[in-house]
Amino acid sequence: MYAMANHPSAQRVDDLLELKITDLRSRAKELGADLSDVDQKVSSQLRGAIRSTVDDLVLCDRLLQLDKDSGKKLWEQLKLSLPTFALFKADRSSTDTDPEAQDPMNAAMKEAFKGLEPKLNALVDQVKNEVQSTADKTVEKLREMHPELAGELKARFTEPNWSKVLKVSLTGEEDIPLNKRGSGVRRLVLLNFFRAKAESNAYDRGEDVPVIYAIEEPETSQHPANQKLLLNALLELSENPGRQVLLTSHNPVLARRIPSSCIRHVCDNGGCRSVEGEGGEREVLNKLAKDLGVLPDHDVKLFIGVEGVNDIHFLQSMSTMLIANGVDVPDLVKLDEKGIIIFIPCGGTNLSLWAHRLAGLNRPEFHLFDGDKQQNEITAQTVSERGEGCIGLCTKKYEMENYLHVDAIVAVKSELVGLVEFGDRDDVPTIVAKAVHFVSGAQTGWAELEPKKQKEKGSRAKKWLNTEAVRAMTPELLEARDPGGEVMGWFNAIAKHVNV
Repeated sequence: MYAMANHPSAQRVDDLLELKITDLRSRAKELGADLSDVDQKVSSQLRGAIRSTVDDLVLCDRLLQLDKDSGKKLWEQLKLSLPTFALFKADRSSTDTDPEAQDPMNAAMKEAFKGLEPKLNALVDQVKNEVQSTADKTVEKLREMHPELAGELKARFTEPNWSKVLKVSLTGEEDIPLNKRGSGVRRLVLLNFFRAKAESNAYDRGEDVPVIYAIEEPETSQHPANQKLLLNALLELSENPGRQVLLTSHNPVLARRIPSSCIRHVCDNGGCRSVEGEGGEREVLNKLAKDLGVLPDHDVKLFIGVEGVNDIHFLQSMSTMLIANGVDVPDLVKLDEKGIIIFIPCGGTNLSLWAHRLAGLNRPEFHLFDGDKQQNEITAQTVSERGEGCIGLCTKKYEMENYLHVDAIVAVKSELVGLVEFGDRDDVPTIVAKAVHFVSGAQTGWAELEPKKQKEKGSRAKKWLNTEAVRAMTPELLEARDPGGEVMGWFNAIAKHVNV
């Protein structure tokens, strides 16, 4: 095991990690290092003192071996700063007896028994006393018949391993074990065990330890609807602080649902692998589209381009709410599941790039951009100018959250009553995030928070506004916020292309 380090290469200081503490003391004495404030029992302090005797360390990149000598200690310290890495393989087995399935359940069992240890130990002591009494009486009677044999016998107790007292497995309806369910169900359950175990491992190291989830082909054995649910869950997971999700896939349906700035193309160039696509470059995305195939079938009737996943949630939740209230609009959730419409989260700066990529696919397009940037107006006009079947619009309000009514927001979070007010051009997620922060009773005021923390809180607010708050809307509240019927105009434009 090696680590690439910017390491001294000057003579007499280039080998310090390989020296034991006695050799370091000798080297320090040889070079006349000042050890007055150095604990000579600590190798790192000795190395620092030795390096201070050299004017030019001649730093250069160098591989340091981490599995021997002082490198082992260095690796132990480095591991504390590294994120937890968890790999879920595509070709894994998937039964409820797998270690990955058992470990989280066994961990839960250990915790449960740990809490009961005083009572269990008292019970064990009671049993021991009763058994010991019986054993003593038995030996005493034996001594009357065979004193030598009786002298050799005594009761020995083995301490119980409580975590192995019970076995646990998961069963579904009608008590069908997990290992008797379909491969897709087993894999989906195991994937979530994998997530639970990774989170548990990270928490054992500290609450703020980052986690990297690496998942091979999450779509394997999954129903198309479950593929989308799974991907949405992983996308949401990746938005949490300190969480990164790496996916591999050959599925163009999933690739289309991921923001283009997050897509990488792994190439095999004559046995040498490379990764292309940082920043969503047009050339790389076109190559990826060619390799995967942009359209797996011909059922797609409409591409819907939006800026991000939250906008998809807004439109889908809004259509569900309207339908539940008897309003005739397309069911965007069902149309998406059937592959009749394809949502593309274009991702802010990649809007114009996606608009260009879709131009040659000969499919109708409906692009809806936030009205917060002038560039979006230009991109929307470019889409519309491509001719019949292509519509590019910008919201007249600042963003989609501005079409929500305050009553819907406080219906979800009643503690915000009287604290949330906004107009058509206000940043609603930030306003709501400030209000949530205020009612939380946090000691630190909003203005004193670091920009990164403010952004995280704003992202969380944006997420539940576009899911929970939208579901609390009603047609009456929508009309109050959108008297011109702009939102209904979006649904009517979509309906024309999907024959609903």
